[in-house]
Amino acid sequence: MTDMTWFQATSINLISIVIVLLFAGSIIQGFRRGGSGSAKHLISMLVEAGVAVISMFIAWKGVQLLSPLIQTWLKAQNLQIPSADIGILKQTYYTAITSIRDFPLLRFGVLFLLGYMIVKQLLNLLVYPLIGTWLAERYTSQERRKSILSSVSGGAIGSVAGFARALMLIAVLFIYVTLFPHSSVTTYIESSQMYQKGAKEVIAPFTGDFITEKVPVFTRAVEDEFTNILQRKYEVLDAKIPGNIADAAKEVTASGTTDEEKAKLLYSWVGSRVKYDWDKVKLYEEKRIWKEQTPEDTFNTREGVCIDYSRLYAQMARSIGLDVKVVTGLGYDGQGSYGPHAWNEVYLKETNRWVPLDSTWVASGGNWFNPPNFDQTHVKDA
Repeated sequence: MTDMTWFQATSINLISIVIVLLFAGSIIQGFRRGGSGSAKHLISMLVEAGVAVISMFIAWKGVQLLSPLIQTWLKAQNLQIPSADIGILKQTYYTAITSIRDFPLLRFGVLFLLGYMIVKQLLNLLVYPLIGTWLAERYTSQERRKSILSSVSGGAIGSVAGFARALMLIAVLFIYVTLFPHSSVTTYIESSQMYQKGAKEVIAPFTGDFITEKVPVFTRAVEDEFTNILQRKYEVLDAKIPGNIADAAKEVTASGTTDEEKAKLLYSWVGSRVKYDWDKVKLYEEKRIWKEQTPEDTFNTREGVCIDYSRLYAQMARSIGLDVKVVTGLGYDGQGSYGPHAWNEVYLKETNRWVPLDSTWVASGGNWFNPPNFDQTHVKDA
């Protein structure tokens, strides 16, 4: 029985318990601090929340202005991935810089995070000294003296803070439920009566259709861009195309007149010339030792696994001017389940579209160059 199954089998919902503990803990803190201490704490919480909201707003507006300017500046640098062997630090640098230049969501996210931290730090330097002075004058040592009335008022103020904290937790859970409606965790969250009450009566009316309609769309866009960033890693890693690979690609595609014909010729050649390396798989499964190899290693030894097939195909395709991607994800194993896999996508200018292909599966028979329902046997990483 999995942990989640065990939780679902119990009559007590942990989500409800956490929400209650947040609320109760804040009340207890309020009693201990007293009225003045709780008021100070609540004011500090409100000020911190206000500073965070203002910082996000300023950062958001600032990035909207800066993002296109920075993209233009980076493009003007004409940064080219060197076609030579480079170390891990340079690989990371070129992957990061070219990804920030070419992928708008990543660029916006990086700039927003930096902007938010800078603006928030500046606002803290301006606001907190003033707030500290005001609180020191407002709540004197005499007012902080403990009494029953002070404890009761502190508990009341603590209940307000507890309500806010519980509501923040419910909001985070609400977003998770919206993004992953079919998850077993979602089923468990929604079984909490405390969550249902907060989500249905407070969060849902406040957000309207924004989260349910906009957030999933944004998430899919992030997933697509993340896939492209993973692809950029292999573009940087395999930027240097050895002469023997380029010569072989040119020879293999000599009879092709269109992008599709050339892409198919390479697909057949790689799939029929490279032998699947079961020893490499066994070494990793039994001893967790991964034998890293370059496309040139695969070309010379004529052995490799799916990622090696895909990287070799990508290098050969790029050497003759095709635009190609290395795609990672899950592949159907023919026995009812999926396992880690890699394949390619190639751009065909004649039809203005990207098409998938899997040269690793050529030996297994069948057509794996843009067949119908390719996505039913291949699931991209997200």
